Amino acid sequence: MKRYQSFRSKDPMKDRIMGRTGYTCIRHVFCSLNVLIWLCACGILGAGLWLRLAYSGYATLVPQYSFVSADSLLLAAGCVTFVIAFFGCCGAWFQSRCMLITYFSLVILMFLAEFMLGTLAFVFREHLARSLKAELLYGIEKHYNITREPGTLSAMWDHIHTEFHCCGVRDYTDWFQIEAWPEEDRVPDSCCMQRERYCGRLDSEGRNKELWYKEGCATAIQMWLITRLHIVGTVGLVVAFLQLFGQVASMILFCTVKHKRSSHTYKSYDTTNT
Repeated sequence: MKRYQSFRSKDPMKDRIMGRTGYTCIRHVFCSLNVLIWLCACGILGAGLWLRLAYSGYATLVPQYSFVSADSLLLAAGCVTFVIAFFGCCGAWFQSRCMLITYFSLVILMFLAEFMLGTLAFVFREHLARSLKAELLYGIEKHYNITREPGTLSAMWDHIHTEFHCCGVRDYTDWFQIEAWPEEDRVPDSCCMQRERYCGRLDSEGRNKELWYKEGCATAIQMWLITRLHIVGTVGLVVAFLQLFGQVASMILFCTVKHKRSSHTYKSYDTTNT
């Protein structure tokens, strides 16, 4: 007991000032951080809405997986982040233990959901890859048409071919004898390295194949994602740090508010002056 008392200041007023200063610092930093996260959530929602409106046709590529499209994921992440940041900011500002514990619980649930989804995606990655390829191939064979209206399946494939310099899902033979041209071994003109009208049709000697992209789009997109894994890793580390800081800070504030309401040390502290 004496050893514990030796670490305490002999001036009770100094103890109160230090306690108020530390609490105020944590409270303001936590509140400011959640305001920043709240603004980021608004930006994420805006990006999701823009993708939904500008690139709505991508959902036609894999309609069964439209719920995991980029715009859907951004909208879901933006809504969840918006709600969590709201509870954190209001809980710190109004010193509400109910909001702080709700914030802590939501962050824990979000962390568990991220861990579960990441684990499932890793375990079933091969099954997901095969399922996505099968869905893309089925769309090419059954639903492709020669119209080029914005937002259609054909327009989306043209954009992918041009953007990633690829052709088909596995290779250009995926386009042979589909329902759009059942008796022809041809590809869309967007598969040509130098796009020209009818360049996707074989000539009498079959030399047009040399003008087509040889790599399948599944491989091209996979390599594009691999080269950007460092961005994914950086974002993951930042998110993990924010979640950890949010959990620790919310519990400190929760315990401090509880102690402040029951201890003589904080009874003289007027929060309106912070």
